[in-house]
Amino acid sequence: MTDSSTAFLGRQPILDRDKQLVAFELLFRGGKENRAEVTNDTEATAVVLTRAFSDLGIDAALGSGLGFINCDANLLLSDAIEVLPCDRIVLEILETVDPTPEVLARCRALRDKGFMLALDDYIGAEDRFRELLAMVDFIKVDIQPLDEAALRALTARLLPLGVPLLAEKVDTQAQADLCRDLGFELFQGYFFARPTILAQRKLDHNEMTLLRLLGLVMQDADTEELESVVKPDPSLTVNLLRLVNSAGSGLRSPVHSLRHAITALGRRPLQRWIQLLLFARPGSHSQNDPLMILAATRGRTMEILAGTPDSSLYRLRDEAFLAGIVSLLPALLMTPMDDILKGLPVSATLSAAVRERAGPLGALLHLVETLEGADQDAFLAALAHCPGIAPMAVFAAEASAMTWASQIGKPVSE
Repeated sequence: MTDSSTAFLGRQPILDRDKQLVAFELLFRGGKENRAEVTNDTEATAVVLTRAFSDLGIDAALGSGLGFINCDANLLLSDAIEVLPCDRIVLEILETVDPTPEVLARCRALRDKGFMLALDDYIGAEDRFRELLAMVDFIKVDIQPLDEAALRALTARLLPLGVPLLAEKVDTQAQADLCRDLGFELFQGYFFARPTILAQRKLDHNEMTLLRLLGLVMQDADTEELESVVKPDPSLTVNLLRLVNSAGSGLRSPVHSLRHAITALGRRPLQRWIQLLLFARPGSHSQNDPLMILAATRGRTMEILAGTPDSSLYRLRDEAFLAGIVSLLPALLMTPMDDILKGLPVSATLSAAVRERAGPLGALLHLVETLEGADQDAFLAALAHCPGIAPMAVFAAEASAMTWASQIGKPVSE
């Protein structure tokens, strides 16, 4: 039996063709040694459900999107899944499930109750899954074991079914582009955070303004100087006020001017929101922007872990959130880290952390990065380089950060 007190929730983002977040796959992680000791799929999924919907809350776990959850035959046939919100959950039928008449009848009954179904890790066994393919809402294709020719052939067979195809384990932009060209509608993986970096790319005006503003805040510039940088750009002003007025800011009532925002928040929180503003890309809603959510969760998790008074990282607490954010700026700006840091007055400690994952702050950054994948060995190895941090402290910080990140974009109550 897995010790649920050590279980924690992993999430893999699922994006649409416009790179907007539409869902998460919820993943089990846990075990006595905090490994993903999944010897029983039913038990593992039950732990995920408990964490996601009891401990963390559905909105914190999923935001405004859907949640994909693995189902083996036992869970599929049980009454337990019927307590889930059918409008938010997609039941992933594992590739290990034998599509028996009983399983097929159960799938039809669940569809009648309003549940959505997905066939997981599909790699081409049409004959075996023929009846199931006719009733699912999504087909998930694991692209890793397929070369381009095999992927093209499989896609050509699946498209006539008229079921949205979801490419999973998409690690690069090139893979995403290929799948998009082939007709895939959804994409799972962290390709969005690993774009090609263009060595000669110049920052645009908005990006340069934000980096200048961030530098001024870090240098504790006067309020008037900060205001003068933002005011000439109406879209920047609106975006800053929108983020500052998010429920996650901690303010009790909305602010309506830049000066009010600067004075009401204080410099450290203002610095945090300017950092996040870099990720508030034009035309995107922060709650559906995967890079924004990843940056916010990473930075906040680091801030919480470093902010405990008895932590050996306590002296670095002011830089922890910044390190988490800056570590993703090359992905956002498609610009080398060295070029980004030229315009920011960061310390040698922070520079070494984001460039090389060096020093205690770099070790913490690497630890938090491992939470974004599914490699438990990598997590344990990273944890060994962060003395004094207990596994459950990491998981608690991650859960708190998820909750906080889910509030970004939600307006503060009047």
